[in-house]
Amino acid sequence: MAQAWKCAGLRWSAEGPVLRWAGGRSSALARGRRVAFAVAEGGVRTCVGARGNACPVRAAVPGRSTGARCEECARLDRAHSVAADTIADDPQPYRVYLAWFGPGLVKVGITAQARGAARLLEQGAVSFSWLGCGPLMAARRTEELLRAALGVPDRIPYAHKRAVRAALPGDRAGRTAEIGELHARAVALANWPESLTREPFEGVDHVDVFGIGDPDRRPAAVGEVAELVAGGAIGGGLVAAAGPDLHLATERGVVVLDTRLMTGWELVAADGESCAVPVRGFRETAGVQDGLF
Repeated sequence: MAQAWKCAGLRWSAEGPVLRWAGGRSSALARGRRVAFAVAEGGVRTCVGARGNACPVRAAVPGRSTGARCEECARLDRAHSVAADTIADDPQPYRVYLAWFGPGLVKVGITAQARGAARLLEQGAVSFSWLGCGPLMAARRTEELLRAALGVPDRIPYAHKRAVRAALPGDRAGRTAEIGELHARAVALANWPESLTREPFEGVDHVDVFGIGDPDRRPAAVGEVAELVAGGAIGGGLVAAAGPDLHLATERGVVVLDTRLMTGWELVAADGESCAVPVRGFRETAGVQDGLF
């Protein structure tokens, strides 16, 4: 019987994307590497728990959920996150940033200074710039200030990010111009918290890191995996990776797999370049129905 593995999610390191597995193992995902797996026959997707603890009831969760948590575990996980605004005494410094995902798609956010740009890579930010650095509460206040003053959100639905990724400006300057303008407006504001140090504009571009540049030479994705299903399989060469997404060259063309859909399933090794999972056209494309390739 084939050994089953449980995916613990995709993380970005200085070397690139890494798939993590329950038990501590990991798989580095270099471009060109073949990624192939199948969902165990008769399998059920179960809740991944919260804050490192297993779900006490091993609740079943929907195949299309990117969180892979039951309602109670999702509540507990959210309650202990920095984003939930319930942690006020974290002593480590935080940085405020502007992230750009495509034309007109900019957000403001905060991340621990110790994490470097990992948070931006995990979000799929095509380009970004730091704005300032300081204590957590000062970073939060600055984030709120910039949301109001610049009219930018602190969250963007991931489907929107994915939809604009195929039509990015071809030059680096074009991809950083929008956040450059917003950065200048942001640092000119007078009412920043005194404990937050402003940082100069430096546009960081992730197109080459993600492998999504030069669309004339890179095959366009034909769709995205809607969900994994028991007995389903997908495999192909890795042509690009951005945020949690893997772009796999399958038998039906390049398909985008959100690795968050892998968590909670028992997975086994597979061969070939199959695409026996539900795939849909990108959500912003009207008139495309879900279907099984």
